[in-house]
Amino acid sequence: MIECPVMARRPDINRQEDILSPEDLKALGDSGAHLCPSSVRNFYERAKLCCRISDRDFPSARAIQELVQAWKLLRKWRF
Repeated sequence: MIECPVMARRPDINRQEDILSPEDLKALGDSGAHLCPSSVRNFYERAKLCCRISDRDFPSARAIQELVQAWKLLRKWRF
């Protein structure tokens, strides 16, 4: 018999997913465009930590949206 140290969890179907609206995404991108490079880097690092996949949880949709916005800001400055 194979033993598994972690028990599977049922997803919580009643939990509302926290998602940024298109207006919020635009506002986040616009406000990030006025930040200095070190602030954008800090924002990116924080978002990256929030998006780590742990043994128990996956990142929220909002955390992934923030990571994508930070990545887009860094990508714009590359060119």
